[in-house]
Amino acid sequence: MTTALAPQQYQDCIEACQACAVSCDACAEACLSEQDVSMMVDCIRLDRDCAKICYTAVSFMASGSVHAADVCQLCAHICEACATECEKHAAHMDHCRQCAEACRRCAEACRKMAQGAHSMTA
Repeated sequence: MTTALAPQQYQDCIEACQACAVSCDACAEACLSEQDVSMMVDCIRLDRDCAKICYTAVSFMASGSVHAADVCQLCAHICEACATECEKHAAHMDHCRQCAEACRRCAEACRKMAQGAHSMTA
């Protein structure tokens, strides 16, 4: 069984996931350079988890997997958690602000993609 989503719907989500993954990788690296790295541990861990699930979601969508919507739902959940953590530091760290914004955009794109995919198979 293949998914019935139009390629453009995938493309928007793929682009959001790619941008989020890059932003999370950059944020984690920047956090490692902060003066008090110990206060950034949760942020770094979530950045890494988020980047991994975003790259995974891209792979599932690119291959047209029937499980792409399920992976995107999980991706949205992890992106929201990462955004919430990054927002704690956003006022003082621009990399965290940018990451939080990318995570929110990705979560929204993933939810939209997953809802579209599930409504097509229902």
